Amino acid sequence: MKLEKAHSTEFDPSTPHPVICLLDEQRKVSRKGGTMRLGAQPCQLAVGSKAQQLYGAFVVNERHRHRYEFNNAYREKFESQGFVFSGTSPDGKLVEVIELKEHPFYLASQFHPEFLSKPNKPHPLFRGFIAASHNYIHHRPL
Repeated sequence: MKLEKAHSTEFDPSTPHPVICLLDEQRKVSRKGGTMRLGAQPCQLAVGSKAQQLYGAFVVNERHRHRYEFNNAYREKFESQGFVFSGTSPDGKLVEVIELKEHPFYLASQFHPEFLSKPNKPHPLFRGFIAASHNYIHHRPL
């Protein structure tokens, strides 16, 4: 998208394009302790999205442990380039999942799917990624 030096303010506080930035409610926090966005949070999934198909649900609860979020000032720019915000907080203000519409499996989450994944019961997003990888390897034109 030609956002030169785009970054997270966690790693580059002076980035000209803070695509990931500190949560509003974290700006005044000086004593870090247990103040981050922590624990299970509801996520509303967009109908027909890859995430919704993988979960087989419209609302899921996923675990978080962070102070930073996708910067909503960039939502329109991302959408104009084919990205879909396929998971949000129930009020629609926080981006939880983003997908690239025309890609076999371009999906990123704000939460930590690894916290709910087990060897004998992989998380739906991991299962979907492995299935897409397998499909790509075994069904692409040579």
